[in-house]
Amino acid sequence: MSDPFLLTLNAGSSSIKIGLFGITHDGPKRVGQGTIDLGSSPIMLHFSHADGVSDIALKSALSVTLYEVMGETLDWFADNFALKKLSTVGHRVVHGGDHFDGPATITEDSLAAIAALLPMAPFHQAQSLRLIHAIRHVRPDLSQTASFDTAFHRTQTDLVRRFALPREYFDAGVKHYGFHGLSYQYIAGALAQRYARLAHGRVVAAHLGSGASLCGLSGGLSRDTSTGFSTLDGIPMATRCGTLDAGVVLYMLQQQRRSTEEVEDILYKKSGLLGISGISGDSRVLLASRLPEACEALNLFAFRIAGEAARLANTLGGLESLVFTGGIGEHQPEVRAAVCARLAWLGIDFDCEANNHDAGLISRAGSRVTVLVVPTDEEQIIANEAASVFHQQELAT
Repeated sequence: MSDPFLLTLNAGSSSIKIGLFGITHDGPKRVGQGTIDLGSSPIMLHFSHADGVSDIALKSALSVTLYEVMGETLDWFADNFALKKLSTVGHRVVHGGDHFDGPATITEDSLAAIAALLPMAPFHQAQSLRLIHAIRHVRPDLSQTASFDTAFHRTQTDLVRRFALPREYFDAGVKHYGFHGLSYQYIAGALAQRYARLAHGRVVAAHLGSGASLCGLSGGLSRDTSTGFSTLDGIPMATRCGTLDAGVVLYMLQQQRRSTEEVEDILYKKSGLLGISGISGDSRVLLASRLPEACEALNLFAFRIAGEAARLANTLGGLESLVFTGGIGEHQPEVRAAVCARLAWLGIDFDCEANNHDAGLISRAGSRVTVLVVPTDEEQIIANEAASVFHQQELAT
C-alpha cells in the first residue's frame, strides 16, 4: 500500500508556496515544491519534482475566494501524482497569539480563534484564512492543520515580551509575540544536526527576506526576537517600516490628518527598502542600482540588522554564532558582508572569499563568533507538524 501524501501551503501577498510530501514511517519526505504565482496573467503553477520542472498556466481566473485556483491546482496534483491518498493540508499561519502554542487541527473553534487574531496581522492572517476556506470548499473531506509562526517564541519570558504600557494591556494580549518562528524552528534543528556544539550555545539567527527579523536562541530555544506585537516591528523590510517611534504614527493621524487606512498602507506597503530608496523593495534591484538612494537603503538595512544582533546578544549574555538565512541571507553576500563589518567589534573574523562563494561557514577558524549560512525550510516544519497531528488523529479513531 502506498504512503499517504500531505500538501503544505505557505501564503504570501501575491504567491503561494507549495510543498508535496509523502508521509512515511520516518516522517514526511519531500516529493516536490513550487509556487502559485497569483500576480501573473494567466496564473502560473511552477512545480519542481524528481522528473523535472512543470510550468502550468492555470485556466482559473483570480478571485477573492481562490476556490477555482485551488480546485484546479488540486486536480493537477491528483492527475500527475496519483494523490488518491492526499490526507492532510498543512498551512502556515503567521499569528497564533497566546491561544496556540503548537500546531492545531482546523476546526470551527480553531478557525474562529485564528480569525479573531486578524487585527494583529491583517494582511498575512487574511491570506491564510482564505486558503483554509478555499480548501474546505473544494475538498471538505481533507483534514487541515495550522502551524503558527508565533508558537516557537512562546519560550520567551514575560520580561522580554512586555511593553512599558499599563499592565492591563499585557493582560489583554498586547505584548511581543515574534514571527518567522517556523524558520527559526528549522534553523534550531539544523544546527543541532550539523553543529551540535554551537546549537547549545548563544546564537543570533537573521531571517532576511521580503519579511525580515532576527531571533536570539540559547539551547535551541527562542529567548528574544526583533519582531513584536505585529509584523511591522524590528528591522526595515521590503515594504514594512520596522521599529518606529509611536509619535510618528500620532503625527500622521493628528497633524497630517491621515486616516488609519492610509497610515496602515504607508507602514505595511510603502516603507522599508521601497520607502527609503523610492526605487524598489527588492534588495536585488537596489544592489544593481548606482543611485545614492539605493545605497542608502541598503546601508540602513545593514545598520539596523547589526544593531538588532547586538541587542539580542545582550539578551543572551554573549554571542557564539551568527546565522544568516532566508532569501537575502542565503543568496546576497553583499548584505552579509555589510552586516558582519558592523559587528567586527564582537570578534567576527570574516572570510570574504567563503562569503562570496555562498559557503556554509563564512568566518575564519580563529573567529570568536562563528558565522554561518544555513538555508531554511519552513515547509518541512509545516509538514512535520501536519504529519504529527495526522498520526494523533489516526490513533484517536
